[in-house]
Amino acid sequence: MIVCAIAICSNFAIVRGAETKAEPAWRTLPLIANGKVDEGWVHVGWGGFVVEDRSLRTDCDPKGLGLLVHKKEKFGNCQLRVVFKTKETKSNSGVYVRIGDGILEQIKQPGAAFERDAAGKPSKESMEKMQASAEREEGPWFAVHRGYEVQISDVGDPFHRTGAIYSLAPSSAITKKEPGEWKTLIITLSGDQIVVELDEQRITTFDPHSPDLPAQTQWYEPKREPKRPEAGYIGLQNHDPGDVVWFKEVSVRRLPAGAAK
Repeated sequence: MIVCAIAICSNFAIVRGAETKAEPAWRTLPLIANGKVDEGWVHVGWGGFVVEDRSLRTDCDPKGLGLLVHKKEKFGNCQLRVVFKTKETKSNSGVYVRIGDGILEQIKQPGAAFERDAAGKPSKESMEKMQASAEREEGPWFAVHRGYEVQISDVGDPFHRTGAIYSLAPSSAITKKEPGEWKTLIITLSGDQIVVELDEQRITTFDPHSPDLPAQTQWYEPKREPKRPEAGYIGLQNHDPGDVVWFKEVSVRRLPAGAAK
Protein backbone atom coordinates (compact mmCIF):
# COMPACT_ATOMS: atom_id res chain seq x y z
CA MET A 1 0.00 0.00 0.00
CA ILE A 2 1.50 3.35 -0.94
CA VAL A 3 1.54 5.35 2.27
CA CYS A 4 -1.64 7.48 2.49
CA ALA A 5 -2.08 6.98 -1.25
CA ILE A 6 -2.59 3.52 -2.65
CA ALA A 7 -3.91 0.58 -0.71
CA ILE A 8 -2.25 -2.69 -1.70
CA CYS A 9 -4.02 -5.43 0.24
CA SER A 10 -3.08 -4.70 3.86
CA ASN A 11 0.59 -3.77 3.50
CA PHE A 12 2.32 -0.49 2.72
CA ALA A 13 5.02 0.37 0.20
CA ILE A 14 6.63 3.52 -1.12
CA VAL A 15 5.95 4.86 -4.60
CA ARG A 16 8.85 3.99 -6.88
CA GLY A 17 10.33 6.34 -9.42
CA ALA A 18 11.39 9.94 -9.38
CA GLU A 19 8.88 12.63 -8.65
CA THR A 20 8.91 16.37 -8.20
CA LYS A 21 7.63 18.16 -5.14
CA ALA A 22 4.80 19.60 -7.22
CA GLU A 23 3.71 16.48 -9.07
CA PRO A 24 4.06 12.89 -7.80
CA ALA A 25 5.21 10.38 -10.41
CA TRP A 26 2.74 8.20 -12.27
CA ARG A 27 3.17 4.42 -12.05
CA THR A 28 1.78 2.43 -14.97
CA LEU A 29 -0.30 -0.67 -14.30
CA PRO A 30 0.66 -3.01 -17.18
CA LEU A 31 -2.24 -3.95 -19.43
CA ILE A 32 -0.38 -6.21 -21.85
CA ALA A 33 2.40 -8.79 -21.48
CA ASN A 34 3.64 -11.14 -24.21
CA GLY A 35 0.78 -10.21 -26.50
CA LYS A 36 -1.91 -11.06 -23.93
CA VAL A 37 -3.78 -9.37 -21.13
CA ASP A 38 -1.27 -8.92 -18.30
CA GLU A 39 -1.61 -11.51 -15.52
CA GLY A 40 -2.21 -8.73 -13.00
CA TRP A 41 -5.75 -8.52 -14.37
CA VAL A 42 -8.50 -11.13 -14.08
CA HIS A 43 -11.88 -11.21 -15.81
CA VAL A 44 -15.27 -11.54 -14.11
CA GLY A 45 -18.50 -12.24 -15.98
CA TRP A 46 -19.13 -12.58 -19.71
CA GLY A 47 -17.01 -11.51 -22.66
CA GLY A 48 -13.50 -10.22 -22.12
CA PHE A 49 -10.71 -8.09 -23.57
CA VAL A 50 -8.31 -8.69 -26.45
CA VAL A 51 -5.02 -7.08 -27.40
CA GLU A 52 -5.23 -4.82 -30.44
CA ASP A 53 -2.76 -2.16 -31.62
CA ARG A 54 -0.87 -2.09 -28.29
CA SER A 55 -4.06 -1.51 -26.32
CA LEU A 56 -6.87 -3.57 -24.83
CA ARG A 57 -10.17 -3.70 -26.70
CA THR A 58 -13.49 -4.79 -25.26
CA ASP A 59 -14.69 -8.17 -26.57
CA CYS A 60 -18.34 -8.17 -25.59
CA ASP A 61 -20.62 -11.19 -25.29
CA PRO A 62 -24.39 -11.29 -25.97
CA LYS A 63 -24.74 -13.15 -22.65
CA GLY A 64 -24.02 -10.03 -20.59
CA LEU A 65 -21.59 -7.72 -18.82
CA GLY A 66 -17.98 -8.41 -17.94
CA LEU A 67 -15.32 -6.70 -15.86
CA LEU A 68 -11.53 -6.83 -16.06
CA VAL A 69 -10.30 -6.46 -12.47
CA HIS A 70 -6.80 -5.50 -11.35
CA LYS A 71 -6.33 -8.23 -8.76
CA LYS A 72 -2.95 -7.35 -7.27
CA GLU A 73 -3.75 -4.08 -5.52
CA LYS A 74 -6.46 -1.97 -3.95
CA PHE A 75 -6.53 1.77 -4.52
CA GLY A 76 -7.58 4.65 -2.29
CA ASN A 77 -6.38 8.21 -1.61
CA CYS A 78 -4.73 8.38 -5.02
CA GLN A 79 -5.27 9.43 -8.60
CA LEU A 80 -5.93 7.09 -11.51
CA ARG A 81 -5.22 8.04 -15.12
CA VAL A 82 -7.11 6.11 -17.78
CA VAL A 83 -6.51 6.72 -21.50
CA PHE A 84 -9.25 5.36 -23.76
CA LYS A 85 -11.07 5.79 -27.05
CA THR A 86 -14.44 4.66 -28.36
CA LYS A 87 -15.53 3.36 -31.74
CA GLU A 88 -18.78 5.31 -31.71
CA THR A 89 -20.38 8.07 -29.68
CA LYS A 90 -22.73 5.50 -28.10
CA SER A 91 -19.99 2.99 -27.24
CA ASN A 92 -20.54 2.00 -23.62
CA SER A 93 -17.96 1.02 -21.01
CA GLY A 94 -16.78 2.21 -17.62
CA VAL A 95 -13.99 2.37 -15.05
CA TYR A 96 -14.89 0.88 -11.68
CA VAL A 97 -13.33 2.05 -8.42
CA ARG A 98 -13.72 1.19 -4.73
CA ILE A 99 -14.86 -2.38 -5.44
CA GLY A 100 -15.22 -4.51 -2.30
CA ASP A 101 -13.16 -7.60 -1.47
CA GLY A 102 -15.76 -10.11 -2.67
CA ILE A 103 -15.15 -9.34 -6.34
CA LEU A 104 -12.35 -11.92 -6.62
CA GLU A 105 -14.75 -14.61 -5.41
CA GLN A 106 -16.86 -13.94 -8.51
CA ILE A 107 -14.18 -14.94 -11.03
CA LYS A 108 -15.79 -18.26 -11.99
CA GLN A 109 -19.34 -17.21 -11.19
CA PRO A 110 -20.52 -15.08 -14.14
CA GLY A 111 -24.16 -15.02 -13.04
CA ALA A 112 -27.20 -15.25 -15.31
CA ALA A 113 -26.91 -15.02 -19.10
CA PHE A 114 -29.12 -13.25 -21.60
CA GLU A 115 -30.78 -15.25 -24.35
CA ARG A 116 -31.35 -12.98 -27.34
CA ASP A 117 -33.39 -13.10 -30.53
CA ALA A 118 -32.02 -12.45 -34.01
CA ALA A 119 -32.28 -8.69 -33.42
CA GLY A 120 -30.29 -8.94 -30.19
CA LYS A 121 -33.22 -8.35 -27.83
CA PRO A 122 -33.08 -10.40 -24.61
CA SER A 123 -35.97 -12.77 -23.98
CA LYS A 124 -38.38 -11.90 -21.17
CA GLU A 125 -37.40 -15.01 -19.20
CA SER A 126 -33.65 -14.31 -19.44
CA MET A 127 -34.24 -10.68 -18.51
CA GLU A 128 -36.02 -11.77 -15.34
CA LYS A 129 -33.16 -14.13 -14.51
CA MET A 130 -30.63 -11.34 -15.11
CA GLN A 131 -32.50 -8.98 -12.80
CA ALA A 132 -32.54 -11.64 -10.08
CA SER A 133 -28.82 -12.29 -10.62
CA ALA A 134 -28.10 -8.57 -10.34
CA GLU A 135 -30.08 -8.37 -7.11
CA ARG A 136 -27.98 -11.24 -5.71
CA GLU A 137 -24.83 -9.32 -6.75
CA GLU A 138 -23.46 -12.16 -8.85
CA GLY A 139 -20.50 -11.89 -11.22
CA PRO A 140 -19.90 -8.34 -12.46
CA TRP A 141 -23.04 -7.18 -10.64
CA PHE A 142 -21.04 -7.41 -7.43
CA ALA A 143 -18.96 -4.48 -8.69
CA VAL A 144 -22.08 -2.55 -9.72
CA HIS A 145 -23.46 -2.69 -6.18
CA ARG A 146 -20.23 -2.84 -4.18
CA GLY A 147 -18.20 -0.30 -6.13
CA TYR A 148 -18.67 2.86 -8.21
CA GLU A 149 -18.62 3.15 -12.00
CA VAL A 150 -17.12 6.13 -13.78
CA GLN A 151 -19.18 5.93 -16.95
CA ILE A 152 -17.87 5.95 -20.51
CA SER A 153 -20.52 6.85 -23.11
CA ASP A 154 -21.00 10.11 -24.96
CA VAL A 155 -24.78 9.79 -25.12
CA GLY A 156 -27.33 9.89 -22.34
CA ASP A 157 -28.28 12.35 -19.62
CA PRO A 158 -25.71 13.90 -17.23
CA PHE A 159 -26.07 10.99 -14.76
CA HIS A 160 -25.31 8.38 -17.44
CA ARG A 161 -22.65 9.91 -19.69
CA THR A 162 -18.87 9.97 -19.72
CA GLY A 163 -17.42 10.94 -16.36
CA ALA A 164 -20.60 10.48 -14.34
CA ILE A 165 -20.55 8.31 -11.25
CA TYR A 166 -23.17 6.11 -12.85
CA SER A 167 -26.66 7.28 -11.80
CA LEU A 168 -25.23 8.91 -8.63
CA ALA A 169 -23.38 12.08 -9.66
CA PRO A 170 -23.81 14.04 -12.91
CA SER A 171 -21.11 14.83 -15.44
CA SER A 172 -20.77 18.17 -17.19
CA ALA A 173 -18.68 16.58 -19.94
CA ILE A 174 -19.31 17.74 -23.48
CA THR A 175 -16.36 16.35 -25.38
CA LYS A 176 -14.90 18.12 -28.38
CA LYS A 177 -13.15 14.96 -29.53
CA GLU A 178 -14.57 12.58 -32.10
CA PRO A 179 -14.94 8.81 -31.67
CA GLY A 180 -11.57 7.22 -32.38
CA GLU A 181 -9.62 9.97 -30.63
CA TRP A 182 -7.84 9.19 -27.36
CA LYS A 183 -9.26 10.79 -24.23
CA THR A 184 -7.87 10.93 -20.71
CA LEU A 185 -9.76 10.48 -17.47
CA ILE A 186 -8.17 11.51 -14.17
CA ILE A 187 -10.08 9.96 -11.27
CA THR A 188 -9.20 11.34 -7.85
CA LEU A 189 -10.02 9.17 -4.83
CA SER A 190 -9.74 11.31 -1.70
CA GLY A 191 -11.18 9.83 1.46
CA ASP A 192 -14.58 8.64 0.29
CA GLN A 193 -15.00 11.41 -2.28
CA ILE A 194 -14.43 11.06 -6.02
CA VAL A 195 -13.51 13.80 -8.50
CA VAL A 196 -13.35 13.15 -12.25
CA GLU A 197 -11.53 15.16 -14.91
CA LEU A 198 -11.78 14.58 -18.66
CA ASP A 199 -8.97 16.00 -20.80
CA GLU A 200 -7.94 18.42 -18.03
CA GLN A 201 -11.48 19.66 -17.31
CA ARG A 202 -13.16 18.84 -14.00
CA ILE A 203 -16.54 17.35 -14.85
CA THR A 204 -17.78 15.41 -11.80
CA THR A 205 -17.62 15.65 -8.02
CA PHE A 206 -19.17 12.91 -5.90
CA ASP A 207 -19.76 12.79 -2.15
CA PRO A 208 -21.53 9.59 -1.03
CA HIS A 209 -22.77 11.40 2.09
CA SER A 210 -24.56 14.14 0.16
CA PRO A 211 -28.23 14.51 1.14
CA ASP A 212 -29.03 15.15 -2.52
CA LEU A 213 -28.11 11.74 -3.93
CA PRO A 214 -30.78 10.60 -6.40
CA ALA A 215 -32.77 7.45 -5.68
CA GLN A 216 -32.19 4.24 -7.61
CA THR A 217 -34.77 4.14 -10.42
CA GLN A 218 -33.69 1.14 -12.54
CA TRP A 219 -32.76 -2.44 -11.58
CA TYR A 220 -29.39 -2.13 -13.33
CA GLU A 221 -28.37 0.97 -11.39
CA PRO A 222 -26.22 0.57 -8.27
CA LYS A 223 -27.77 0.02 -4.88
CA ARG A 224 -27.32 3.04 -2.65
CA GLU A 225 -27.11 1.28 0.71
CA PRO A 226 -23.86 -0.75 0.63
CA LYS A 227 -20.87 1.17 1.96
CA ARG A 228 -17.99 1.06 -0.49
CA PRO A 229 -14.43 0.81 0.85
CA GLU A 230 -12.20 3.87 0.66
CA ALA A 231 -9.52 1.58 -0.79
CA GLY A 232 -10.85 -1.04 -3.21
CA TYR A 233 -10.20 -2.87 -6.44
CA ILE A 234 -10.53 -1.21 -9.85
CA GLY A 235 -11.88 -2.65 -13.09
CA LEU A 236 -12.60 -1.97 -16.77
CA GLN A 237 -16.05 -2.87 -18.09
CA ASN A 238 -17.06 -4.63 -21.29
CA HIS A 239 -20.74 -3.99 -21.97
CA ASP A 240 -22.94 -5.14 -24.87
CA PRO A 241 -22.07 -6.40 -28.37
CA GLY A 242 -21.22 -3.37 -30.50
CA ASP A 243 -19.86 -1.38 -27.55
CA VAL A 244 -16.24 -1.18 -28.69
CA VAL A 245 -13.81 0.69 -26.45
CA TRP A 246 -9.99 0.61 -26.31
CA PHE A 247 -7.81 1.24 -23.26
CA LYS A 248 -4.11 1.99 -23.76
CA GLU A 249 -3.09 3.18 -20.29
CA VAL A 250 -4.04 2.82 -16.65
CA SER A 251 -1.68 4.58 -14.25
CA VAL A 252 -1.73 5.58 -10.59
CA ARG A 253 -0.02 8.12 -8.37
CA ARG A 254 -0.34 9.40 -4.84
CA LEU A 255 -2.51 12.48 -4.33
CA PRO A 256 -0.88 15.74 -5.37
CA ALA A 257 -1.25 18.58 -2.87
CA GLY A 258 -4.72 20.08 -3.13
CA ALA A 259 -5.93 17.49 -5.65
CA ALA A 260 -9.34 16.97 -4.05
CA LYS A 261 -10.14 20.61 -3.28
